[in-house]
Amino acid sequence: MRNAPTILHLDMDAFYASAEQASKPSLRGKAVVVGGLGPRGVVATASYEARVFGVRSAMPMAQARRLAPNAAYLVPRFGFYRAISEQVMGLLHALSPLVEPLSLDEAFVDLEAGGVAWDAVSARLVGEKLRADIRAVTGLTGSVGLAASKMLAKIASEEAKPDGLVLIEPGTERAMLGPMSVRTLPGVGPATGDHLRRAGITTVDDLAEAGEDELVRLLGKAHGQALHAMALAHDDRPVVAEREAKSVSVEDTYDVDIHDRLRVGLEVQRLADRCVRRLRAAGLSGRTIVLKVRRYDFSTLTRSETLRGPTDDPAVVREAAARLLDSVDTTGGVRLLGVGVSGLADYTQEDLFAQAAGEGAAEQVAEEGAEEPVVEQQVVVERRWPAGHDVRHAEFGHGWVQGSGLGRVTVRFETPGSEPGRVRTFRVDDPDLEPADPLPLVEGAAGVSVEGVGA
Repeated sequence: MRNAPTILHLDMDAFYASAEQASKPSLRGKAVVVGGLGPRGVVATASYEARVFGVRSAMPMAQARRLAPNAAYLVPRFGFYRAISEQVMGLLHALSPLVEPLSLDEAFVDLEAGGVAWDAVSARLVGEKLRADIRAVTGLTGSVGLAASKMLAKIASEEAKPDGLVLIEPGTERAMLGPMSVRTLPGVGPATGDHLRRAGITTVDDLAEAGEDELVRLLGKAHGQALHAMALAHDDRPVVAEREAKSVSVEDTYDVDIHDRLRVGLEVQRLADRCVRRLRAAGLSGRTIVLKVRRYDFSTLTRSETLRGPTDDPAVVREAAARLLDSVDTTGGVRLLGVGVSGLADYTQEDLFAQAAGEGAAEQVAEEGAEEPVVEQQVVVERRWPAGHDVRHAEFGHGWVQGSGLGRVTVRFETPGSEPGRVRTFRVDDPDLEPADPLPLVEGAAGVSVEGVGA
């Protein structure tokens, strides 16, 4: 471990919900919940106003609705969040070559490697400037933790929430950690926490006092040794620069189990096409095609096939995914499907035999009369109006979907820089209403493409 608090951990505050509040003036200061809105949906992020009612990430959406029935419930716009994340990560990369993203809204930065901080004073100045820059560029807030190790920097950013900065001075770590719950430490989830509690260990001080031998006896060698080291504030893990993606994948969970085998096949084909679009957007290709199927009883199966060379050809990926599906029993129904590509490369190797086979399979589907349902399904997808997504009306301008159903869609017309806007209702097939690109949160910033939002 180093002797200066030059490892920074940034965690954006209630990221998805805050982005939605920033883009929708009528939701600012109100409870906002972002996640899947179907019967099996879960909460992705809740605003701090929603958390007052007990709503938390990963909670079933049905439970969230019971706790906060008057909150705004929105479908995620991941392309929009990704564009904001790229702005934030750009600020981090300007500080150091060693940036380790953990998710769209969270990352470690080695300030010492960038030569921008060498002691507590310089580290604090960098952290405060970063928070100000994030607010100026994105209009959002982030919490910053500074410490001599990754574990402590992450704990510090959690203590700083929301919209704060906490710096842990070297030499004070043990005193700060001691009274904290064992659940504070990485790797201590509910099951491990309960196991330790039954052994009379509830705080980090208790872990340290128990000793390594006792923790190894309770938890096993690797876990026990790691937890004892963390209880003593020992963590020498380096900040690792962003790793290359190992795979590209997409998946969908269905509100109602799919029983029709033809429908399952069509969904797999659609997912394969979406996966290839992501693959091409990243300038990649891959050799291994992976199919994921979660059945009605929650059992999850994965099947994979490795091609002779990397490809980004949608016909090749569709055909491989279809072959993999042939080996899976979907009797009883399917609740989730996913298609992925791994073994990534930044070049393609034409596989004319596989491509020709893929085209032949497509022709066979057409001969069997399945072409019309494919076209019809695409039209339905295009005319959906997910809650929270952007639209534009020929007369009323830019707005966002408050809700839809019974052949109607309700839109609130406002922009990030406007006053709260008026609400109007239209037919779902109104020719003057169309999906739109999200507007930048800060005037002068770049917008987000429809393709990026739909990815």
